[in-house]
Amino acid sequence: MNTIGLNKEKAKELAAKLNELLADYQVFYTNVRGFHWNIKGEKFFELHLKFEELYNDLILKIDEIAERILTLGEKPEHRYSRYLQLATIHEAGNTENGRENMEAILESLRILIAKQRELLDLSDEAGDEGTNSLMSDYLREQEKLSWMYSAYLTKSN
Repeated sequence: MNTIGLNKEKAKELAAKLNELLADYQVFYTNVRGFHWNIKGEKFFELHLKFEELYNDLILKIDEIAERILTLGEKPEHRYSRYLQLATIHEAGNTENGRENMEAILESLRILIAKQRELLDLSDEAGDEGTNSLMSDYLREQEKLSWMYSAYLTKSN
């Protein structure tokens, strides 16, 4: 057992999956910063603010994930070169198009939600309530965000 009473091998497996999630969050965060900086057009003020809200939330989650990895007895990845190797989310180009940015955000949220559901199952099997609770909170928030961003992209009649 490790210092928080979890099987060391299961904790190591969870930490590895959390490092992959951390990589996705880091790439997503950088993409959203780019969307914030480069947005143009009639929805500039609205999207500039929304992108800022999102990247501020992402940076908090990045820190929480890294600290959870440490709590499990492992080390969080910190090299951006490794993030690019581990992440499923890809770097976005410098886009000025708000609709394309929102579509990229929705795709990134889809990836995060899927990975967090996987971690929810793994943490449940390991008896890791700390990781389980974190993933559950993130899922609840991001499912709502996905609905809201999808509604934004829906064309009204």
